[in-house]
Amino acid sequence: MEYTVRVRMNEKLFLRDPESSDLGRRIVRHSIRLIADIGFEEMTFRKLADRIGTTEASIYRYFENKHRLLIYLVAWYWQWLEYQVLFQTNNLADTREKLERVLRLLFLKDFPESETSMDAIDIRALYSIVIQESSKAYLTHHVTQDNKEQLFKPYKDLCRRIAGIIREYQPNYPYAQSRASSLIETAHYQAFFMKYLPSLTDLGTDSNLPVGNDERLLGFLRHLLFSSLDAENF
Repeated sequence: MEYTVRVRMNEKLFLRDPESSDLGRRIVRHSIRLIADIGFEEMTFRKLADRIGTTEASIYRYFENKHRLLIYLVAWYWQWLEYQVLFQTNNLADTREKLERVLRLLFLKDFPESETSMDAIDIRALYSIVIQESSKAYLTHHVTQDNKEQLFKPYKDLCRRIAGIIREYQPNYPYAQSRASSLIETAHYQAFFMKYLPSLTDLGTDSNLPVGNDERLLGFLRHLLFSSLDAENF
């Protein structure tokens, strides 16, 4: 599934806005597919340059290094997902239904398998990157400086959005922000465990399924969320 969505990115993530040129857009789109294919560790700017028919130096004109490129891709996804949460819950009156919709969005449930154009972002490939690689964006020695530069603001905004819906559902719940971030992290880690480290989950495994595409995991997230929100004592 691909989307031609324009989001405003933190200018500190890039040296030149990749959306300002055809080459920049191809760098972003093809880097998603390359990382999804071979992994972040194996991905290099030289391999990316070979794939899109340009030079390694040309890519460095847009991104300082591949870690900044990874943060850019993950931040783009968080902004896209927050928009989806806002758009798909805005007209729902039932707050439980809103939370159910959020849970399904965490797994890209109900999104049709469709393509738009070669200029689009491959959302499902990016989703697999987020599950397998996103923690590498902030598990670094320079996380504090990156945070000061607000590189993780899109993730914080998404968690804040979900926390707001949690508070709508249960105004007295004291851990809305923690629950929001833990839902996202649990969804991704359990999806990863199911595919690669099944002994770390009770949800079974099916290596043939796309990462995270499993109703068992959705059921676990539903239990995790509502068992805490519907408890008599917090």
